[in-house]
Amino acid sequence: MLIYIDGKFYPKEEAKISVFDHGLLYGDGVFEGIRAYYGRVFRLQEHLDRLYDSAKTIDLCVPLSKEEMTKAIIETLKKNNLKNAYIRPLVTRGVGDLGLCPTKCPKATVIIIATEWGAMYGDLYEKGLKAVTVSVRRNPACSLPPNVKSLNYLNNILAKIEANCKGGDEAIMFDMQGNISEGSGDNIYIVKDGRIITPPTLNNLRGITRMVVLELAQQLGIPVVETNLGYFDLYTADEVFVTGTAAEVAPIVFVDGRSIASGKPGPITRQLMAAFKTVTEKEGTPAF
Repeated sequence: MLIYIDGKFYPKEEAKISVFDHGLLYGDGVFEGIRAYYGRVFRLQEHLDRLYDSAKTIDLCVPLSKEEMTKAIIETLKKNNLKNAYIRPLVTRGVGDLGLCPTKCPKATVIIIATEWGAMYGDLYEKGLKAVTVSVRRNPACSLPPNVKSLNYLNNILAKIEANCKGGDEAIMFDMQGNISEGSGDNIYIVKDGRIITPPTLNNLRGITRMVVLELAQQLGIPVVETNLGYFDLYTADEVFVTGTAAEVAPIVFVDGRSIASGKPGPITRQLMAAFKTVTEKEGTPAF
């Protein structure tokens, strides 16, 4: 495996950054998770737009243009001969001192990792996931906006730790007002009376897969509503599912020990899973 760091490629064992990089010291930086299918990078432009928007929000200057970043990502895939891959571009604040001040970091660091990636949840796409609601609240938008995909993922990790302790495959996080936010690493939806209902994106990440799934729902004639949701909506849903770049579209069939409807992946979830698979087989920026 070859890792891109600031314009050069290094074997995995030799890919290193300074211990004074603020990405390591403070989680000061941003990242993306991107997928390549069949030699094409799926929704690359949308991912890069989000990466650069995240960087702008934290006043981080990305040293590459979007065009240069595109070339670097494609080159990383080619160097590793990966046609189906998970791609992780990171932009850290760069090397500074032990103080907090970002102005002490004269240049950001760019890292790109590409690796083979299978089905994140294995056979659970057929069986369905068990989710648990957790006590950890999602970062409020007035603190660290969830729409910034930052290197500081401790909020999400704490939720995942709690889910692991409770025996869940995924966590469901709420915001400070008690509204459903998202999973530890994915957006969440319920289906009720033939409609897809999902939280607005002020309190959760504006997922690229979320955007694709909502486009597919429109094409399939499935109504979509964005509104706040709570425990009651989860427990009484006809279907529950999550989406993310790594997770793709995954059904949830138990929440807090309660069966969602029949306890099996529902028809609308299955319809979206199939439609998403089809679109990833056809679309994308060519890398080979």
